[in-house]
Amino acid sequence: MSSQLEHKVDVELPAAPVTVAQRPVVRWVMLAVGLVVTLALPWFVYPPVAMDIAAWALFAISVDLLLGYTGLLSFGHAAFWGTSAYTTGLIASNLGLPFPVAILGGAIVAMLLAVPIGYLSVKRTGIYFAMVTLAFAQMVYFIANQWRSVTGGENGLQGIPKNLGPLTDTINADSFYFYYAALPIILLGVFIAWRTVNSPFGRVLVAIRDNPARARALGYDVERYKIMAFVLSAGLAGLAGGVFSISHGFASLQELIWTTSGKVVLITVLGGIGTLWGAVVGAALVVTLEDQLASSGFNGIGIVTGAIFVVIVLAFRHGIWGTARNGLNAWLRKRRHARDV
Repeated sequence: MSSQLEHKVDVELPAAPVTVAQRPVVRWVMLAVGLVVTLALPWFVYPPVAMDIAAWALFAISVDLLLGYTGLLSFGHAAFWGTSAYTTGLIASNLGLPFPVAILGGAIVAMLLAVPIGYLSVKRTGIYFAMVTLAFAQMVYFIANQWRSVTGGENGLQGIPKNLGPLTDTINADSFYFYYAALPIILLGVFIAWRTVNSPFGRVLVAIRDNPARARALGYDVERYKIMAFVLSAGLAGLAGGVFSISHGFASLQELIWTTSGKVVLITVLGGIGTLWGAVVGAALVVTLEDQLASSGFNGIGIVTGAIFVVIVLAFRHGIWGTARNGLNAWLRKRRHARDV
C-alpha cells in the first residue's frame, strides 16, 4: 500500500518548484544554525521564557501543518493544547510518573479527542470548518470548568511535579536544567512535523490544499487524509501543551480558552504559513514581546501585539519568514540570470 501511494504521488502530482530552501546544503546549514540557537537560547533568555518560546513554537507548527499544508484553519486547537496540559498534570501528580511519560500520555489523549472532532469538522471547509472547531473547543472549555473535582475549575491544577528519576531535584532547583531536559520532546515534535511535510503523505496534503477536487478525482480519500492530518496536528499540539504545563507547574482554564487558539494562529501567520520555520520565528517574536511588556508593567499588551500584527500583515504578505525566503529566492534568480546572460 505504501509503495502504491508513493508511486501515485510521484507520477500523478505536479512536482513542487525547486527553491533555495530545498537545496540540501542550505537546508542542512539552516538546521545546524537552528539547533545551535535552540541550544544556546537559555543562555541569553530567561530559561522559563525560552521554554515558553519552544512550546509555543511547536504549538504553532502543529497549526501550520493543518493550515499551511492542508488548507484547514482551526480556531479550536486550544482544546488539544489544554486537554493535554490537564492530562499531563493529572498523570504527573496522581501517578508520579516521569514527566516525559506524562506528556506522551497527554498527547495521546489529545489525539483521541481529535478523532471525533476531526471526523465531524472536516466535512466543512473554509470559515465553517473554523467555526465548528471553535464550537468544539468551547465545549471542552465548559466541561473542564464544570468538572471541578478533576480539573480544579477556575483554580486549575496546582503544583504539577517535574519528576525525572534521579534528576528530579536538579531540574526542580533550576529551570535552566529543565529546559534541556524537556527540549528533546520539543525537537521530537518538530522532527515529526518536518518528516510529515517532506513525505508522500505531505505531498498529498498539499495537493488537497491546492485542489481537493483534483485530488479526489485521482482517487485519494480527501476526508480521510484531512482527519489524519487533524489528528497528527492535535498530537503535536498535545506535546507542546504538556511541556507547557510541566514547565509552569500548573494547568488552568486559560489553556482552553478561545483566545489561546487565536494567539497560536496569530503566531503562525506572523511567521509565515506553510514554512514551519515561520512558526518558530513568530513564537520567538510574540513570546519575547509579551514578556518584555509584562516586565515593564505595561497593561495594553493586546494593543501592542495587535498593532504589530497589522503592520506585519500589511508589510510582509507571506509573513516574516515567508517574505524573507521569497526575497532571497528572487535575488538568487536575478543573480543567476545575470550570470547566464
